[in-house]
Amino acid sequence: MPIIYLVRHGQTDWNATLRLQGQEDTPLNETGRGQARRNGQLLADLVANGQDFDFVASPLGRTRETMEIIRASMNLPAAGYRTDDVLMEIHFADWQGSTWDELRAKQPDEIAARFDDPWNTVAPGPGGESFAMLSARALGWLEQVESDTLVVTHGGIIRCVMGHIEKTPEKKIPLVNIPQDRVFLVGETSVKLL
Repeated sequence: MPIIYLVRHGQTDWNATLRLQGQEDTPLNETGRGQARRNGQLLADLVANGQDFDFVASPLGRTRETMEIIRASMNLPAAGYRTDDVLMEIHFADWQGSTWDELRAKQPDEIAARFDDPWNTVAPGPGGESFAMLSARALGWLEQVESDTLVVTHGGIIRCVMGHIEKTPEKKIPLVNIPQDRVFLVGETSVKLL
């Protein structure tokens, strides 16, 4: 099995205020840039042969900026990576930009249904996804990884990969905490937090 490091993008202002980002293109804040530097320094210590890794990121700005900071911390050219749309965050469609509290006030029944079954509930609006749909996307990507890879992606993708590997019940996968200042090492039966 190849070595796979997963990194969640650094914090954005929307993360800090608990706004659903989904596939909205929100930038890192200073805390997020610091988290990316911390992760880059850790990876510089862990990966002696970084030039031999495949570096891939979601195409959203917050993941690309995180990747570029990480690569600079590893003494690699910032632009030496590729993007893959498959690694984008779950699409929250019409819910993007709102907090859960704001949505509960406007759509109490829809949000209650989502929290009762977060695995199967599709976010309303064009492109909306459920965690089951996101998981199919994430696991399709994982099955195709053939070489040592460092990925910068989103909390939803990491939750789905971790949930699959660790055989987490589907209803619990959307609730797994994915910190932005840590690196995840994917193993055959577990995902280790570094």
